[in-house]
Amino acid sequence: MSEVLLRAENVVKSYPILGGVFNQEVASVKAVQGVSFELNRGETLGLVGESGCGKSTLGRCLIRLQELTSGRVFFNGRDITHLKGNELRELRRKMQIIFQDPYGSLNPRMTVNEILEEPLIIHKLGLTEKDRNDRVRELLNLVGLRPESLQRYPHEFSGGQRQRLGIARALAVSPELIICDEPVSALDVSVQAQVINLLMDLQQKLGLTYIFIAHDLKVVEHVSARVAVMYLGKIVEIAKSEDIYRTPQHPYTKALLSAIPIPDPRAKENRIILSGDVPSPVNPPKGCHFHTRCPIAQDKCRIDGPELKEVKPEHWASCHLASSEGL
Repeated sequence: MSEVLLRAENVVKSYPILGGVFNQEVASVKAVQGVSFELNRGETLGLVGESGCGKSTLGRCLIRLQELTSGRVFFNGRDITHLKGNELRELRRKMQIIFQDPYGSLNPRMTVNEILEEPLIIHKLGLTEKDRNDRVRELLNLVGLRPESLQRYPHEFSGGQRQRLGIARALAVSPELIICDEPVSALDVSVQAQVINLLMDLQQKLGLTYIFIAHDLKVVEHVSARVAVMYLGKIVEIAKSEDIYRTPQHPYTKALLSAIPIPDPRAKENRIILSGDVPSPVNPPKGCHFHTRCPIAQDKCRIDGPELKEVKPEHWASCHLASSEGL
């Protein structure tokens, strides 16, 4: 049996909208709505969906960069939902994040040495200056950068090199879990493969666990053992990567997969074009949130919201029409 490293139970995150004469809450943006799943130690869970579906918000809630509105998160079997102070700081050593923008996530006024040394000082991991210097050089070597880079500033590096620095900073405190928040979407295509291969090599070498957030479905297929598909704040399907890509059980997943570019003009015949736009998270539709765009929606889809159910072994989907035979 695989060891569960992270467990989310009915995670909800809403942002209040203030207005009126007294600047009171008049509505809320429902960014994440009742998400539950488990993440095993050493695996990579891909998290996909359209922009604004709540992927990044969920990732930040899981590692307590943002407070949950409700629900619970367990890490190594411990409820971390309400940790404060020193307990929360200790947790930071075990859970880190790699941000999407390698340009904005590094302090432009700090040298590489200062950037990588800072988490060691904060968490008291290098008792002497020599210990910290040795660790910084080790981190540079891990991500494929030369020691000569230590006294340079972030603006002196390319985008791919900056993202390597972001990875090195995340590794500095020897974490168990890393949230990869679209780590290659801001990079040139030629550099993306290098960074992805680096992340996979580091996972094997250091025994890391990843939640890999991305738009590019081919990248997610390559790196992930399991894939979770989000739509309007909810997970609508979660399964092993090969099952998601070969036998999707949710019409939204099928539409996403049909949009993957294929070098074959005849492939356009199989493309699923969704009508309309993504509904507002301020006022999501009743029933199934996807029914306003679903090509196979029925009357009950407009009334009852489907639960995430196991339609096949280890394959979960929230669709009234999903079954072991497929849609």
